[in-house]
Amino acid sequence: MSELTREHVEQALKEFTDPHLETNLIKAKAVEDIQIDGAQVTLRLAMPYPCAGYRETLAQELNTLLTNVGAQEVDIQIEHKIIAHSVQHGVKRLNNVKNIIAVASGKGGVGKSTTSVNLALALAAEGASVGLLDADIYGPSQPRMMGLSGQPESEDGKTIEPMENYGVQTMSIGFLIDEETPMIWRGPMVTQALEQLLNDTQWRDLDYLVIDLPPGTGDTQLTLAQKVPVSGAIIVTTPQDIALLDARKGLKMFEKVDIPILGIVENMSTHICSNCSHEEHIFGEGGGTAMAEEAGVSLLGALPLELRIRQQADSGKPTVIAEPDCRASEIYRDIARKASARLARQAKDYSASFPNIVIQNT
Repeated sequence: MSELTREHVEQALKEFTDPHLETNLIKAKAVEDIQIDGAQVTLRLAMPYPCAGYRETLAQELNTLLTNVGAQEVDIQIEHKIIAHSVQHGVKRLNNVKNIIAVASGKGGVGKSTTSVNLALALAAEGASVGLLDADIYGPSQPRMMGLSGQPESEDGKTIEPMENYGVQTMSIGFLIDEETPMIWRGPMVTQALEQLLNDTQWRDLDYLVIDLPPGTGDTQLTLAQKVPVSGAIIVTTPQDIALLDARKGLKMFEKVDIPILGIVENMSTHICSNCSHEEHIFGEGGGTAMAEEAGVSLLGALPLELRIRQQADSGKPTVIAEPDCRASEIYRDIARKASARLARQAKDYSASFPNIVIQNT
């Protein structure tokens, strides 16, 4: 066999399509370095999305590819490098937050908050630094789902420290009011509260901030679209026709304000009887897939209707934490990888590279 060259290695890498990026690693600019010493290859990758749960599989597949082109000894080093991506024009980026992902639904009751919390935990499990903002002022649920209680601290009297559990920084109006107290506020007060929760929280070096939006397309969603630097949105729906109808409205809203849709999550996709294992599509079948194809976006994943997912979230120990190796957790982590990989393919934010111009009178 001819001597192993860099061209051999690069050609092998071009023939491999990353299932999350949906392109090869050369095109994705994930290859940091290639070293060749005879038949020994050292490959260093910097993946643009967190991939702890996929790292071993990726290394094995690349090892096989490189062995097939003549490498006898392969050393593959895989890290991830998360960068900031572009947001709406004219919206100022938050300090210490690289990317904001909004999780929305057109209507309530589709499992959006459960999806949000498990998505945040899945991103953290994949190796990212993650925050979670509960933007549902009227019905905050993330304190309970994250197993958090008490009030956040303020070191300077002006800003507040996020609460933290399971490695995820969390903020919610639920930390600042009694759980039984109803929020009888009009729209402007709600939007102001959302802005304060977002901007006055001392987020610490986040790769991703997941925002759990209230259902609908009202004041809170409009404020998010106009004032919050969102890198991408995820739409949660069920296969039910009415849920899909409302989900389409949410999707169209983000399109109108130039916020990219990272994909759709179909929740309560199928139900498997715990007694007889019979599978039944209670809310219909294929709705999320059809909606994704119609809108030209990705179906990130389909989650089953399972009692334990609800029980685990209600108990303050969501599925990704309670049963990290179960099938539902695997789906959540795959959704996290696909969504962050989809975000990685978008335009980068170069604002930090621009110099500050100061005009002085001399």
